[in-house]
Amino acid sequence: MRRRVFGIETEYGLTAASASGGAPMDAEHAARQLFEPLLHQGRSSNLFLRNGGRLYLDVGAHPEYATAECDQLSDLLEQDRAGESILADLAAQADHALAELGTDLSIHLFRNNLDSQGNSCGCHENYLLHRRRDFRQVADALVAFFVTRQILVGNGWINTGAATPRLQFSQRADQMWDSVSSATTRSRPIINTRDEALADSGAYRRMHVIVGDTNVAEPTSALKVGMTELLIHAIEDGLHIEDLALADPMRAIREINADLTGRAPIELANGRLTSAVALQREIRGRVLTRVDASELDPMRAYVVDLWGRGLDAIESGDWSSIETELDIAIKRRLLSSYCARTGASLADPRVARLELSYCDITAQGLRTRMEEGGLMHRLTTPEAVARATTQPPASTRASLRGRIIAAAEDARADLSVDWVHVRLDDSAAVPLSLQDPLATSDPRVDALIAQIDAQSPTIPA
Repeated sequence: MRRRVFGIETEYGLTAASASGGAPMDAEHAARQLFEPLLHQGRSSNLFLRNGGRLYLDVGAHPEYATAECDQLSDLLEQDRAGESILADLAAQADHALAELGTDLSIHLFRNNLDSQGNSCGCHENYLLHRRRDFRQVADALVAFFVTRQILVGNGWINTGAATPRLQFSQRADQMWDSVSSATTRSRPIINTRDEALADSGAYRRMHVIVGDTNVAEPTSALKVGMTELLIHAIEDGLHIEDLALADPMRAIREINADLTGRAPIELANGRLTSAVALQREIRGRVLTRVDASELDPMRAYVVDLWGRGLDAIESGDWSSIETELDIAIKRRLLSSYCARTGASLADPRVARLELSYCDITAQGLRTRMEEGGLMHRLTTPEAVARATTQPPASTRASLRGRIIAAAEDARADLSVDWVHVRLDDSAAVPLSLQDPLATSDPRVDALIAQIDAQSPTIPA
């Protein structure tokens, strides 16, 4: 398969809660406390890291972590979880500082997309595309795929505003208001068309997808990105799915979200009626006619298998085959078991706390215990994630950026960095422009690192 870079940007929900039931700290102060160790080191709340990723404080006091560019799903999962690990460590440091101030406040960070007030934070996917004149047509054709994939990769959401509180597929789906546009917050689209390639704009463009949920289970994250990547490959190889366009995508995304059977009827633009399961099955079948199974690495082969098993499970109503792999099935099992044991309803505040614990990445969260107990399948290893906190993927441009940042940090040299450009602040040299996201070697980078090393102060023995 052709190489393609992709990445995930995750906005984390944030709160500082009191163990004794006192008033919580407001989000702005909690965010400041979270980033204090970085600020104390003379760094900022917007920085690129040795692993090639980016950590920053987004609008609305949302801590956000963007993975480095990856071209392997295994690298993406490790980089995504590395970002969590970095943030969880900052939260632990913040808890210690708050305890020293005499408070019983604890920082919590959530991989979810809705808070109790209905405010939304996002999980954005980015895919490198070869530039083509018909991008808008391609984007329009992909809308049906993104609308229906929520039945497999939604994080699960208890809709307490319904006449009878119910579990739905996606936290993000009902927050979408357009199919394809250049907006991001004012009128959230499924696909953002802002043409910001972050690479050679003559050869590439970046598809920015903002409809996806923030997943907790690693297999769900792998499926979300892996199935999308396979579809993009197939389209670039000539696959057409325009005949699967939806008559009313915004209506369909909400109706699908509310029906856990996956069989809610949806109308295509050509008048044909289908369902989310049937449409996803049709897309998967078409993709597999364009993909050589012998070219798939083990992780992508796993994605193809999980895609099919997930559809079978949703269609049959028997979710036992996916209840350790897909968030929606894991969460349904967790909540159903709790309600059966305690007699609680989905509207019970205890259930809301349990759902939050599912998404909490700090020590109070459930995921590690669920993984260790066999209730949630894990695809990464702790050792690989620990490496990924300081080491970038070796097969993309991130390796160049990471090497430069590591050299500068070790030499205590100031750098200005973004996804494409790197500049040594105390140098008159022209900034490096790293336009090829698939490049892993560059003599200019070697020269810059040598320059940084030469300027490094000598520390007496």
